[in-house]
Amino acid sequence: MPSFVNECDERSYIKDLAAQVMASATEQHNQEVFQRWRDVNALRQPDRAPVWCRPVGAWDEILPPESLSCSQPELRPYERYFRQILIKKGIGDDSPIKPYFPVNAVFDCSPPNQWGIEVKKTQPDHVGGAWSYDPALKTDGDFEQLQVPRFAWNRPETERRLEEAHQLFGDEMPIRLHCGEPIHGTLGTYAAELRGLTEIMMDTILNPELLHRLMSYLRDAALQGMADIEASGLLTTNYDDPMTCSEPFGPDSGDATVSFKNRWAAVNSQEFDPVSPEMWNNFCLEYQKPLLEHFGYTAYGCCENLTQKLDGVLSIPNLRIISCSAWTDLDTVIDKVQERHVIMWRQKASDVVFLDDTSAIKEHLEQGARKLKGCHYQIVLRELQTLAGHPDRLYVWTDLAKEAAAKFA
Repeated sequence: MPSFVNECDERSYIKDLAAQVMASATEQHNQEVFQRWRDVNALRQPDRAPVWCRPVGAWDEILPPESLSCSQPELRPYERYFRQILIKKGIGDDSPIKPYFPVNAVFDCSPPNQWGIEVKKTQPDHVGGAWSYDPALKTDGDFEQLQVPRFAWNRPETERRLEEAHQLFGDEMPIRLHCGEPIHGTLGTYAAELRGLTEIMMDTILNPELLHRLMSYLRDAALQGMADIEASGLLTTNYDDPMTCSEPFGPDSGDATVSFKNRWAAVNSQEFDPVSPEMWNNFCLEYQKPLLEHFGYTAYGCCENLTQKLDGVLSIPNLRIISCSAWTDLDTVIDKVQERHVIMWRQKASDVVFLDDTSAIKEHLEQGARKLKGCHYQIVLRELQTLAGHPDRLYVWTDLAKEAAAKFA
């Protein structure tokens, strides 16, 4: 790690990291990565399927907080951001490196706690333990406290953050404002936080009217949040992110104004995984569709099993990407989807990180890539919480996934 003696050294270090990232963004290899994603998501055949991994919790093992060099609290997030990009470049997956630094627009929410009622969780009593829900909506009367949140642009704080980035490394890379929807379309996440996961499962049978009331409220809250953001004129596109990286789409306003028709929606239904297709459609999908119809493209699914729910997913008019998790039957997805959509073939994180012998990983990747030959697909490894004592595993997995994708391109 670099050793700094003063604040100026740390700021110079951040500037140097930004320069390294910008240099990587302009390399030919990065342009090929972008093209690979754009081809597959445009339903064209790329040179091979794009491969991407997302360490999530494993970042604490790859880049632990104590390994950061900057002592100034305001610089450490920048250092972490840039170093993560450079580490992913070393891993070698298809992580598109943006040729700019994104600064998120700041919006004030009213009420300040967003819902009008506090969301609480019971925290674990040891590091690495699991938290649990502490539902706020316990009785019918609690629902009366819910408010539809409104969002107002905090211009001074947004401009302060933009200026800070400009001062630190604006001469090394462009700084861009980013702005998306404040309430995402995975409504089940909010429902579980407010009502409790066990409770919403029970509500599907014992109290369906109450669950419909909750989902209606969340749909309306999300729609209002989208309206507030779009009215601000600050909305930006999101087609340069991994998985949903694509060519520009949607209407051209002629004045650079962005609408949700120029954006991807990425939603899932993990909280409703255990229920029947009919209940999932009734309590989840039908409340998501009014949100999704505002977007240009939709990517649907995460780790849930969608095998029996594919017909419902395929009914989404602007669907472009469908997730095939480790619990979803790949053969059924291929049969249903064929070449009409992109299949995001998700890997099971535990099968990747816990095995000492990687031969089974290679066999699994080649079997799947062989089946997917001729389809439009991505190979994605997400939700990693640990590398389980295998610090090189993402490098190995990435190489094996790229080899399988190229072999059956």
